[in-house]
Formats: sequence, C-alpha cells, structure tokens
Amino acid sequence: MNKVLELHHLKKNYQTSKEEILALEDISFSVFENEFISIIGPSGCGKSTILSILSGLTMKSGGTISIKDSCKIAYMLQDDCLLPFRTVLDNCLIGLEVNGLLNEDNKNYVIYLLKTYGLEDFMNQYPDSLSGGMRQRCALIRTLAIKPDILLLDEPTSALDYQSGLAISNDIYQIIKQEGKTAIMVTHDISLAISMSDRIVVLSKRPACVKSIYNISFEKRKLPVENRKAKEFSSYYEKIWRDLDVHI
Repeated sequence: MNKVLELHHLKKNYQTSKEEILALEDISFSVFENEFISIIGPSGCGKSTILSILSGLTMKSGGTISIKDSCKIAYMLQDDCLLPFRTVLDNCLIGLEVNGLLNEDNKNYVIYLLKTYGLEDFMNQYPDSLSGGMRQRCALIRTLAIKPDILLLDEPTSALDYQSGLAISNDIYQIIKQEGKTAIMVTHDISLAISMSDRIVVLSKRPACVKSIYNISFEKRKLPVENRKAKEFSSYYEKIWRDLDVHI
C-alpha cells in the first residue's frame, strides 16, 4: 500500500494567560491509501487538535507532517453547519465556491453524488426538510465535492440519536469506500471505531502520546453495523477499553 500521510513526533502547546499547556506531546503514525483510521482517547486528550493541525486550522508546535505530493485534505466538522437559507445542492457547492472551483463539471459531480447517495429528491429543498442522518450525508457530500484524497471526520455520529448514528455509520463507510477515499476519524465511541476502521490509534491522557495502535481484522469484513456482531468485535473492545484506562 502507498503511504499518503505520516506524522513524526507531533507536538502542540497552548499558551493561556497564566501558563503554557502541553496538549499533544508525541504523536507518530502513518496512514496508507484507502485506509480508514480512527483516533480515540480520553476526553480532552487532543484528538480533534490533530485534525485541526492536519487541516491547517491550527499550527503545530513541533514535529513533522509528511503528505504525499498533490494529496488534498478535506475536513468534515462535527456539526453539519448547513446554511438554512441555501438549498441542499447549494450547500454542497459551498466548498467549490470558496475555493474558486465551481464549474459545470464539478457541479455535475456533486449532483451525481446526491443522486447516488439518496438525496436526489431533496436537492432543491432546504436543510430543515432533512433528517439528522440525511444532514450528515449532505455534509459528507459537501466535503467530497472538492475531490479530496484524505477525509478528516470529527465525531461524525455524535449529534445523532443511537439508531440514526448506526445508520449513518453504514452510509459514511459505504460512500468513502465507493469513492475510493482515505479517512481519518476522531471519535470517543470504541464500538464505532472498531466497526469502521482498518486501524485504531489509541491516545493517552493529556499531554497525549500514542499509547497503542490496533490492526482491526475481521474474518469477513462487512458494513459497520454488521461488523459489531463479528466474533472478533468483543475482544477488540475489551483490549481498547483497557488501554483507555477510564475511571468513572
């Protein structure tokens, strides 16, 4: 497999009015083409900070990030951020407009995605007509519109109820795999991470470092909801839960 991204000893400090806070101490891992990686760790350990650094929203304080030449990264935020005064289609075109990439070919690609992934009948309607799961699908299509190589996903199911979260995990996984994308997902949900990922990076408490990396292998990989029923699932869950060392 081709390596598309590599983090070497990534570090992040935050300066407050009173002190300097070390959020990320030593983050190192690689990502390969078409791989689905999840990053999990205790609350507040800096998981989302890694995505912010990779997307360019936040500057790193140390370490190096190596990205394959011409590799484009797009960030799907935790909140769908759909604008209520724009139609579903127009919401999905925002990224193209902002980046000066809106043309007939790219617009047709977005229409193709909407038709392919169940939103054709809602293209000219407004976001308030969409269910929570459909809004997340719309947000994912908006992210895919600029044709990124790597997708960054920040807690993509956290705003949804349990049933909708399960359904959208299948949707997100299918869309990413069918479109041939590489994905890095941050989540607090161990079950979601196991069901969707090829590998899981487990972080320690803040200041975060990489505690362990798990290769997730099922005898027969299926869609995420079905993977939760696999015989290997509970073993992975127990190991990762123990690694997180969460005390309630």
